[in-house]
Amino acid sequence: MATFITEECINCGACEPECPNTAIYAGGAQYDFNGGKHDAVSNDFYYIVPEKCTECVGHFDQEQCAAVCPVDCCIPDPNRPETEDALFVRAKSIHPERAFAELSASNSRFRK
Repeated sequence: MATFITEECINCGACEPECPNTAIYAGGAQYDFNGGKHDAVSNDFYYIVPEKCTECVGHFDQEQCAAVCPVDCCIPDPNRPETEDALFVRAKSIHPERAFAELSASNSRFRK
């Protein structure tokens, strides 16, 4: 499932630079996806574009946005369940130039 940011967000911005997929945007900001600009998912607080979120699978052992969030408002979206395999395929498609290591406890929360 993609991670999302709840209404408890205090707009501190700590999460945005931590995302390896540039999936996090400030409230009201348009986002880039598939070569185009799209309307903001939220106008009030930071948000995560689900189609760009990989829950950091392939990159880290936990979601980096959640790791730095001071109010714990970056949480898994129960309405978007996704498998580790689907998230890894997405990471590879977002970063075709990168050679990913095999999934392990160091780069997937599913392996902990």
